Amino acid sequence: MRMEAGEGARPAGAGGRAAGGWGKWVRLNVGGTVFLTTRQTLCREQKSFLSRLCQGEELQSDRDETGAYLIDRDPTYFGPILNFLRHGKLVLDKDMAEEGVLEEAEFYNIGPLIRIIKDRMEEKDYTVTQVPPKHVYRVLQCQEEELTQMVSTMSDGWRFEQLVNIGSSYNYGSEDQAEFLCVVSKELHSSPNGLSSDSSRKTKLLQARGTRM
Repeated sequence: MRMEAGEGARPAGAGGRAAGGWGKWVRLNVGGTVFLTTRQTLCREQKSFLSRLCQGEELQSDRDETGAYLIDRDPTYFGPILNFLRHGKLVLDKDMAEEGVLEEAEFYNIGPLIRIIKDRMEEKDYTVTQVPPKHVYRVLQCQEEELTQMVSTMSDGWRFEQLVNIGSSYNYGSEDQAEFLCVVSKELHSSPNGLSSDSSRKTKLLQARGTRM
């Protein structure tokens, strides 16, 4: 970080105190990487470690030769922490592990950021564990005169797949009644706990008069 003229001449004693955090600008040496920010940013979350550090609340922290606070943490994940305090949004590089940022957020005790990361991780876990939809097939037997009624009552996601004429098994008066096998299918979406999203619904198709499994 580029320093203002004269800033580097401040001693590490009382002047270092001003350079480290009692002025408007605060320097943090996180794992060997120096970050420059403001007290206002660090104090955004009042209960956080960083807020207490820059306000001098019972926290003893060593400083480097420039007066920057020394924090023995991974600087890779500190950038998203600091940016969250700046603008309230979690922005991560595509290759950055959310688990690493969560670990740092918990160390610095930044509650809102912890909740955001955990919510994002839960959403990803749910997406991964979702069971792909499976197809359920039913074969229904009906007479020719019942075809129209059966097709009209298909609902709740059931789809007609195939119709097979199996000949005439009944004779009423002078007319033969042809028999058909109707193949229908339906997608069932299962949640990770194994419960089908359609488990509580009754299908009208299976209630059609005269159908047989």
